[in-house]
Amino acid sequence: MAPSKPLQLIDRFGRVVNYLRVSITDRCDFRCVYCMAEDMVFLPRSQILSLEEIRFICETFIELGVGKIRITGGEPLVRKGALGLLHDLGRVPGLNELVLTSNGSHLAEMADDLKAAGVKRINISLDTLDPAKFKELTRTGDLAQVLRGIEKARTAGFQRIKLNAVILKNRNHQEVCDLVQFAVEHGIDISFIEEMPLGTVNNHHRGDAFYPSDLIRQDLQQRFMLEAVADSTGGPSAYYRVAGSDSKVGFISPHSANFCGTCNRVRLTAEGRLLLCLGNEHSVDLKQIVREHPGDKALLKQAIVEAMQSKPEKHEFNIHEQPVILRHMNATGG
Repeated sequence: MAPSKPLQLIDRFGRVVNYLRVSITDRCDFRCVYCMAEDMVFLPRSQILSLEEIRFICETFIELGVGKIRITGGEPLVRKGALGLLHDLGRVPGLNELVLTSNGSHLAEMADDLKAAGVKRINISLDTLDPAKFKELTRTGDLAQVLRGIEKARTAGFQRIKLNAVILKNRNHQEVCDLVQFAVEHGIDISFIEEMPLGTVNNHHRGDAFYPSDLIRQDLQQRFMLEAVADSTGGPSAYYRVAGSDSKVGFISPHSANFCGTCNRVRLTAEGRLLLCLGNEHSVDLKQIVREHPGDKALLKQAIVEAMQSKPEKHEFNIHEQPVILRHMNATGG
């Protein structure tokens, strides 16, 4: 008897979904200008998934062939019990990669425990190396604290550390070379991200602040030799190696180089919506299923499999118009 094929989630465009991004909280200790409003109203605890519900949903996805889970927020490490959840997920059979996205504010004290819990790679947001500008962009953040966290993460022994930098014209676009130099000197990678128009922001006009990946690459080539590589971490970055170093530079370009054709991921929001596309509102309420039918994994699997047929072909971002998507990035899950 031939062995049965492993379960797979396949959408109507033939894309295999094997990557789940999970927001475990919409809360954050920063208020980054491109991510949320300054006076954010966060969800009451009763409306967000419990850690037990998150664990159950993640286990179900793993049984459906998802081999990579990224834990995000808000800032995931502000949620009480986050470390225990990561420890449990890191031991689920079938999960190949447990990774984390963080703003770095808690890494100085938690990096070793995260590594011991089973987190293999970590992405850290870092948009500037200027302390005053860092405070301006994050509204509440302390650059020195984040740099201590990055250094602690480097010594903890993760497989790889990557910086994420959202680039805004005339805010931090002049720093892209300095950020790459920092990455090279510390033996880590960096990705530059075009701002995504999620939620209404009042700090800048997104169309005026848009700085495309091609211009970033041109700026970098004045100082570095970038060699195209075929590396992929399962995400949307197009990677280049900085010649003479081990560091890679990635470009996430939702506007200038749409990457939807190879999309292999879905998102679970903190309130339990299975979000099928970052730039669309197509979703399924998994919280309702797990709360009305606790422990019914077969029903949950059926809902997830059926949801794949609603996954859109692509997003329709327009950086020059008011956002169609009203949810902020912190409520989306990175």
